Amino acid sequence: MDSRVHHAVEQLKSGGVRMTPQRYAILQFLMESHEHPTADDIFRALSPQYPSLSVATVYNNLKLFVDAGLIRELTYGDDSSRFDSDLSDHYHAICTRCGTMVDFDHPPVRDVEEAAARKTGFTVHGHRMEVYGLCPACAALRS
Repeated sequence: MDSRVHHAVEQLKSGGVRMTPQRYAILQFLMESHEHPTADDIFRALSPQYPSLSVATVYNNLKLFVDAGLIRELTYGDDSSRFDSDLSDHYHAICTRCGTMVDFDHPPVRDVEEAAARKTGFTVHGHRMEVYGLCPACAALRS
C-alpha cells in the first residue's frame, strides 16, 4: 500500500470512519491520480470493478475526504469540481480547450497575499492561481 494511502486510511480510521472496499478504492484512485479528476471521472474509472458503486457514493466520499483534509476540492464556477490529493503549495495550468489541468511548482506568491491584506484589511488565509492556455496536444491541433 502506498504510504500516502496508508496514512490517509489510518487518519480516517482514527476518526471513526469505516473503510469499505469502495471507499478505499476511491481514496487510492485519488492518491495515485495526477489528473485532478471529477467525481464522474472517478465513477467511470471504478464502476467496472465495483458494479454497485453509485455516483452518490463517490460524491459522499469526496466530501468526507475534503472534510478530513485529505484532498482539495477545486471549483471553477461551473458544476465540475475537480479533486487534488496534492496538498502542497502548487499552482495549475489549465487548457482552455480540453480542460486538462497540470500542476506546476513556483515559489509561493506570498507578497500578493500580504498586499491584499494591507489594501483590504482582510485576514488572508491563502490564494489560488491558475494559468490558462492550450496544452501541447491542443496547440498541435491548431497548427
